[in-house]
Parts: sequence; structure tokens; C-alpha cells
Amino acid sequence: MHRGINILIFLAAATMVFAQDKVYLIHSNTLNFDEKRLPDAQILRGDVVFRHDSALMYCDSAYFFSKQNSLHAFSHVRFEQGDTLFGYGDALYYDGNTKKARLRRNVRLVHVSTVLITDSLNYDRKSNLAYYFSGGTIKDSLNTLTSVWGQYHPPTNQAMFRKQVNLVNANFTLSADTLKYNTQSHIADIVGLTEIVYEKETTILSILGKYNTENEQSSLYQRSQVIHSDGKQMTGDTIFYDKQNGYGRVWGNMEMKDTVQRVTLYGNYGELYELNSRGFATDSALMVDWSEEDYGYMHADTLFTEDIHYFYPDSSGVDTTFKQLRAHHNVRLYRSDFQAVCDSVSYNSRDSIMELYKDPVLWNENNQISADFIKVFMQDGVMHHAHGTGAALVVKQETAKFFDQLSGKEMTAYIHNGELSQVDVSGNAETIFYPHEDNGDFIGMNRTQSSYVQIYFKDEQVDHVLFTTSTTGTLYPLNQIPAGQDKLSAFFWATNERPLKPGDVFDRPQRTIKPVGAPISATEEEKEKTTDNKKDAKQAKDPINRPIGNKNKRKQ
Repeated sequence: MHRGINILIFLAAATMVFAQDKVYLIHSNTLNFDEKRLPDAQILRGDVVFRHDSALMYCDSAYFFSKQNSLHAFSHVRFEQGDTLFGYGDALYYDGNTKKARLRRNVRLVHVSTVLITDSLNYDRKSNLAYYFSGGTIKDSLNTLTSVWGQYHPPTNQAMFRKQVNLVNANFTLSADTLKYNTQSHIADIVGLTEIVYEKETTILSILGKYNTENEQSSLYQRSQVIHSDGKQMTGDTIFYDKQNGYGRVWGNMEMKDTVQRVTLYGNYGELYELNSRGFATDSALMVDWSEEDYGYMHADTLFTEDIHYFYPDSSGVDTTFKQLRAHHNVRLYRSDFQAVCDSVSYNSRDSIMELYKDPVLWNENNQISADFIKVFMQDGVMHHAHGTGAALVVKQETAKFFDQLSGKEMTAYIHNGELSQVDVSGNAETIFYPHEDNGDFIGMNRTQSSYVQIYFKDEQVDHVLFTTSTTGTLYPLNQIPAGQDKLSAFFWATNERPLKPGDVFDRPQRTIKPVGAPISATEEEKEKTTDNKKDAKQAKDPINRPIGNKNKRKQ
């Protein structure tokens, strides 16, 4: 008894399922049969309407195969699923058993504000997935996308495109071979080589990432690039880029390149503000200046760059841009013509002056130059002279034990053809030199004190010295140098800190401790006296101007 009831319940449920899967003819103006030409087909004409569960299908004429639960619809075909999805075309082939529809010729699929246009579209109602394979276009409220192959999932508004993918926006165009895109969020998922172009402005290159086409913000991965028409380029393992606000942030193997100023910033983290091209790099930060044949390499904890615009109304309204650089903390610099270490650096390409702050030490050839503050003046891409104030010191090593030394409150060192050619020292100027015989033998040690002194060099050796008339000095034989007199009070030797090649800028040797109580910066009064001393030295009838190699010992 119970078994029979169960069988009846099962048959009733099966009938209900079958009924739900059956395609129904709702309306037709005429119905005909042609068993020879179309066996098992109902030939329908005029305002034909079908229903299959929640879907309605309209057309002018159709062949209905009720046994096969399928139909072929022709002319003014309209497909409706609920109140959000509508399909249009010239022909429809529908299988009620598989719930697969094929729309052909002049096809449009409309879902809310999204329109898909193609010539051939297949739609699987079970998976709610529509796709085309011979070229198509998807339009939403913001963008138009075209490709050879594409698919669209109405429930999630998610689309996938392959082959010759193009996205056109009012502000930019995107081209790729593969792309995922959401028509509601307007976010494009980059899954292959993709190029986004803002005409005459910016180009974005990436193989993986997300691009929000509405607010133009992107998250880019795997060595993506943002390239600007003004020569600025940003590259990194991960990039966040906000086009509308002109802001970029980079993580991992960052490069910020300026092909106009010919400067590149490297680091593991950096940010770029397009307004005035302000940017910084940190975490293994490195600046490479390739504007000249002699490249410059600078490392610091943090490196900043900025474009400064100068307007000259008296010269036909010329607007000129210069690069400003700032380096903060643990600065190390390498160039072939000079090297330097200090705490901080500032440089402006307008006047080509580099300022070195806090315990700067600079090397040129075999010379070490130091002061509390140093300005390096560049000319035609090379160092022309350096000006130091406060505890100024120049040291050159003659032998393992002998060091030529100059110290004072203020100093200017001139470079000619890459070599030290002249040094002017003022304010408590002190010198120690080891003059040579013509055959190269040392004569002794010459130690002097003066308010101002000029030293001239030739072939990396002291050629002659110009003192003021108030100079005092002593020439000691090498075997009679008093203990402690072979070093000036400001002397220190920091050769272990010197970068000898580009890669050395990343080294962190311990800074050499400078002597305490070294001369301080010259006051304005002392500077004025220095100017008078210079005139005195140059205009005196009998200036003390003699080669260091003079054997006569002179003590005043």
C-alpha cells in the first residue's frame, strides 16, 4: 500500500519537473504542418510567443518542435528573462532541454545599462552565461569594449574578453589580448599584456592588475610602467597610480626616470606627485645622474626630486624648468671626478650648485677636502670648485706617514681638468707640506701659520705658495720634526669612507671622528680682512711667493 503511494508521489513530482522544463506555445496567429518538409514541426506565423519557465520568446514566425522541446524563431526575435535581461536578433535557436539559446544576425543583449552587440551570440540559461566568438561589442554607461571573443555573466555583471581587446573611454583607450571587466563597478582586471593610453599625456603598461575606469585608479603588478609624455617614467613590482590626482606609489625595485633631465631614482619604495614632478625614493634609494658622459651615483636613506619652474618676463617670457634634488641622511656620492660622504645634500640644476651638510668629506684624485659645510660648483657637468666653511681642511697623502695639510675657517678648492689646481684658505690658515728635491727626494716638513694663503698645484704636486706678509713658518728636516707637529689640529684621515666605485655608495663604513675644537666659520669681519689680505698678497711690492721646494728654512 505504502509502496504504491510512494510510486504515485514520485510520478507526480517527475511530471511537475517535466512540466517546468517544457517549452510552451503561448500565441500564434496561424499554425500549420508540413510533414514532408518539416516533420514533427509546427509552422507558426504572426505574433508568435513562447514561454519556457521564466523566459519569454517573441518572433514573427517559428518552427516549433514540441517533441524535441525546441524551436527555431525568425524575424524580429525578442528574448526576455525576468525584467532585466533582453535579447534581440533576426533568428533564435532554442533548446528547452539544455536551456541553450543561439541568437544570430544583428544581435543585441540588453542587461540593465549594459548592451552587448554582435552577429552571433550563444546564451546558456543554466549557467547564466552569454558569449560571442566572431567579434562583438559591450557598452555600459561609461565604456565601450570590443573583442573577437567575449562572454558576459549577467548576475555578476562580469565580462571576459579575448583577442584584439579594445576599451574606449572618453579620456583614454585600453588595448589588450585578454581582459576581465565588470560593467557595474567599471573595474578592468588586467590578466595579460595591457596598454592604457591617455593621448599626448600618459601610457600605462601592465600584465597584471586592476584598473578602475571610473576614478582612473589602478593597482598594477609584475614590473608595470607608467610613462608620461614629458619624459617621466615610473616602474615597479607593484604600483598604485591615481591618474586624476596625478599621484603614484611604488613598492619593490622602483625606478623613477626623467628622460629630459636624464636622472633616475631607484629604491624599494617611492612616491610621485605629478604636480612639479615631486617624488621621493627610500629603502636602498639611489639616484643616477646620466645627463653627462660621466655618470653620478648618489645613495641616501631618502632621496627627493622636484621640478622648479622659473619664468623670465624680461626674456620673451621664457618658462624654464630645473631639477632640484635633496638627499637626507647617510649620503654617499660617487663620480669619476669626485666622491663625497655627508649627512644631507641639496642640488639645483639652475645654478649647478651642490650643497653638502653635516660632516661632509669630499675627495678629488688624491685629495681629501672637508669642512662643516661645503658647496660644490659644477660647470659643464664637472666640478669647477668647492667652497668650504668651518673647520675647512685639505689633506693629501704623500707617504704612509707624510700628509700635506691645509686648514682654516674658510677654503676654496679649484679643479682644472679633473685635478686640484689651486686652494685658497683664509682665517687661521695653517699648512703642512713636504717639499721635494727635483729628483723627488723629500727636503723636510714645512709648517706655516697665516691669515690667508693660496696654494697652487701642478701635476698633483704643490707648485708654489702665496702667503700674506704676516706669515710665520718653519721648515723642519725630516729627522728633526718635533713630536705632534706633523699633524694640524683639524687633521683627520677618512679614506676608509671613500666610495671607489658606483656600488660602494651602498656601503655603510663607520664615520671618522673629527677633532674637537677645530676652527669655526669665518665671521663677516674676518671675511672682510681676508679680502684685504688677498689684495695685499697680490699687490704687495715684495710678496712672499716662493716654491715650496726652496731648501732655505725660514722662521718668523
